Amino acid sequence: MRLEQITAKALEKYNFDRYLLAKAVGKRANELTNGAEPLIDDMNIKENKATDIAIYEIALGKLEIILED
Repeated sequence: MRLEQITAKALEKYNFDRYLLAKAVGKRANELTNGAEPLIDDMNIKENKATDIAIYEIALGKLEIILED
């Protein structure tokens, strides 16, 4: 699946709020960069960008999404 399609699927999880998605992707990418293990088996930080991994994790529902007020 193309990254644009994955991003659209991830946006659905955040009620199409690009700001919240960007915040979540940034936070998760930072965790991955600092040594967290990817939640998707066929992706690793050495071969994929941390932001791409984070978007895939969100789109596939691998992360719990908590929307704070």
